[in-house]
Amino acid sequence: MSDASELPNKEEEEVTSEPEEQSDDSSEEEAAGDTEMDFLRNLFSSTLGLSSPEKVLDELTLDGVAQYIKSGKCKNIICMVGAGISTSAGIPDFRSPGTGLYANLQKYNLPHPEAIFQIDYFKRHPEPFFALAKELYPGQFKPTICHYFMKLLKDKGLLRRCYSQNIDTLERVAGLEGEDLIEAHGTFYTSHCVSFCCRKEYNLDWMKDKIFSDDIPRCDKCNSLVKPDIVFFGENLPVRFFTSMKMDFPRCDLLIVMGTSLQVQPFAGLVGRVSKSCPRLLINMEKAGQADPLFGLLGFGGGMDFDSDKAYRDVAHISTCDEGCLALAELLGWKAELEDLVKREHARIDSQDKKEKTSADSKGAAAKGGSASVAPEPKKEE
Repeated sequence: MSDASELPNKEEEEVTSEPEEQSDDSSEEEAAGDTEMDFLRNLFSSTLGLSSPEKVLDELTLDGVAQYIKSGKCKNIICMVGAGISTSAGIPDFRSPGTGLYANLQKYNLPHPEAIFQIDYFKRHPEPFFALAKELYPGQFKPTICHYFMKLLKDKGLLRRCYSQNIDTLERVAGLEGEDLIEAHGTFYTSHCVSFCCRKEYNLDWMKDKIFSDDIPRCDKCNSLVKPDIVFFGENLPVRFFTSMKMDFPRCDLLIVMGTSLQVQPFAGLVGRVSKSCPRLLINMEKAGQADPLFGLLGFGGGMDFDSDKAYRDVAHISTCDEGCLALAELLGWKAELEDLVKREHARIDSQDKKEKTSADSKGAAAKGGSASVAPEPKKEE
């Protein structure tokens, strides 16, 4: 499902895009232990004055971020992205009044909007999910300027990783590969049989054929339901999310957060895992992720601080994600390169889609012609 992008999950209900790699109890306990230790470190260091963060940005503006990137000191950028980076591609976010996905699910007769992404409800009533998946399936949308800006960061050797809440696979279409991505809420890229005794894997094309044939996907091996590897309520996040964040965020020297409300845990908590001197840029339609004042008094300073007298590293650029990326690219001297990349890649996708449609039409015509009855030739008189 092209992503109704940012899959909405509660802290205790996050899920896995790689069911075959689900974390065992020890992995999850280890991750929880690390989070508790981070809290204690922040608390003691702040309360006792054991650390004074270095100010890296000359000014808390988009231009200040651009100057920092151009300085050559910034080599490990992490992007955290949500549904807002895909809305300009035509994919709805979840919560916008009137236009968000949740506001337009009445036709599926759900007990409540979130039920369409609850694993227990899906196993009993898969039809609404697959009907929605047909509307929003990957391959019907093109990546946005924001997606290609991240590809440009990769091409320039600056992108350490993209952590995405989206399930639309547009990061992959734009040129980011599996190693570049942590798909925190899963992906349509692969699917698996829901039976724990089977777990057979299926690819994107197999699932697409089933969905567009209006068939409920069932396992060829055991006849159980087959579900795309997106995170549903009631499932676990992938192990790779936890293992990678422990390696990536301590090394991060610029965090760029785009198109997310930073309301869903544990994803939202990642902003607090970078070092205290690491600059953080938010490109969004509104400010998000700001620290709770009570947490600030306790020394748990992971949240964003854009406006206080103590602000020293957080920058909020209020705009659409595409506009923000274009503005940053212009300040970096990359605007023409970014626009050319978008134009070239969109033309390539359009050409590929046209070829696939022509091929499908030809096959359909051939099948129709082959099934038509052919009249026998009249026998010549001797």
